[in-house]
Parts: sequence; C-alpha cells; structure tokens
Amino acid sequence: MAKETAVYTHGHHESVLRSHRWRTAANSAAYLVPELRPGQELLDVGCGPGTITADLAALVAPGTVTAVDAAPGVLEEARAAAEEAGADNVRFAVADVHGLDFPDDSFDVVHAHQVLQHVGDPVGALREMRRVCRPGGTVAVRDADYGAFSWYPQPPELDDWRDLYRRVARANGGEPDAGRRLLSWAREAGFADVTPSASTWFYATPEERAWWSGLWADRTVASAYAERATASGEGTREQLEAIAEAWRAWGASADACFVCPNVELRCRA
Repeated sequence: MAKETAVYTHGHHESVLRSHRWRTAANSAAYLVPELRPGQELLDVGCGPGTITADLAALVAPGTVTAVDAAPGVLEEARAAAEEAGADNVRFAVADVHGLDFPDDSFDVVHAHQVLQHVGDPVGALREMRRVCRPGGTVAVRDADYGAFSWYPQPPELDDWRDLYRRVARANGGEPDAGRRLLSWAREAGFADVTPSASTWFYATPEERAWWSGLWADRTVASAYAERATASGEGTREQLEAIAEAWRAWGASADACFVCPNVELRCRA
C-alpha cells in the first residue's frame, strides 16, 4: 500500500457520525480559539459533518471558512450543519490533504481535527498544510492517542477492542497512536515554532457512558471498520459481537468512566 493511499478506517456509518456530530469548537478546538479573529481566512481539513466548522465560521466571520473532506457524501451533511447554524461564510470542496488544490499562502489558519491518524503520510500532509498557510499564520492539528486511552471497569474484551482497532487501523495505513507522534511529525515537516498542549474527552455521567458505549458497540459490528476487521482476517464476527456486548455492559455500570487524551499543536507557518 502506497503511503498516501491510507483507507479511512471508520467510514461514515451513523455510529461514526454520531460521535462526530457531538464535536464543537468548545470541546474539540479550544486550544485554537484564542488564535481566531474576525476576518481571517480558515481552511478546515477533514471537516466531516461540519459541527466544528460551523463554530469556527462564527469566530472568523466576516472571514471565510473553506471546509474540505475526501468523502463527498459527508460534505452534504456539513452543508446542512452550516445552514442550520446560519453560517453563510462557509464554502465546501472535496480535497485530499496530501495534495490540496489551493495556491501557496492562501489561508491565515489551517485546521485539522482527528485527521493525521488516518492519512498515509502525516508528515507530507503537514507540509501541504504549511504550504497553503500564509507566513505568520497557524497550522492547528489535534489527534487522539488510542494507546493512551484508559477506562474503568476493565473487562478483557475492551483490551481486545483496542488491540484489534490498532491492528486494523495500521493495516489500513494509519497510525492510531498519532497523538504522541504529532510533535515529531511537525518537526519533520519543517515547523520550528510549535506550541504543544493536551486535553481530554472524559465520559463518566450516565448519559455520556450510554452514548459512548452505544456508539462503539454499534461501530464494532455495523460500520466500515467492522467490515475491514473481518475482511482482513484481523478479527472474527464472533469476536466483534463479544466486544460490542462488553461495550454495552460497560456502559451500564454506575462506576464506568473513560478517558480519551488528545494532543494538539499550534504551528506557526
């Protein structure tokens, strides 16, 4: 598999979009918000269903947000999210972060949330993001680190889930432990002025546990990830069913909590 042809492991099943639609600038891009000013031109790479995009558009208006994704279908949902939010300063395009169809120095801010873990050449992607960012502008990236996830209670099936997911993601050309690698990738891409930080998603209330466990139970048996896990021989249908059942049981525990760490960088172009 060529480096630039990594497959998006999750796909766009409803269980995947269920988690993506929850994301906002407040819970997923707070590290970037202080950098944003009215009138800026912002590129949102891998915008998905566009909930973060709509928030960013409000912060840079009357500037423009250009939202791109490699999957044309999900852009329709992003358009609907922008329309619902009244964000009329967003334009959309299909694009691959390895080869962005924009001139050099086009944007004040280039943002990518949970993207680099899924691409075949994250260093090349960062170089391309740097190319289209104006001198003095900001390239902002944030990615989770599956190897650093922690949870309680700890049924063995959830250890199986993480092990299987990491194997499937790597077989698809991605890097699920991207968070810990972001700084080294940015250095290799040529960034010298980098501000690193970290933040977490934490799920512990009954509502949060039900939501998080439910979407992962569904994703484990019904999404493109499930198909790829079995087609590759990395997992069996029986194993996936057992993991999904363990997710639901975990979510029903009054003691359950889940910590998802994210590493984030603000890189000066």
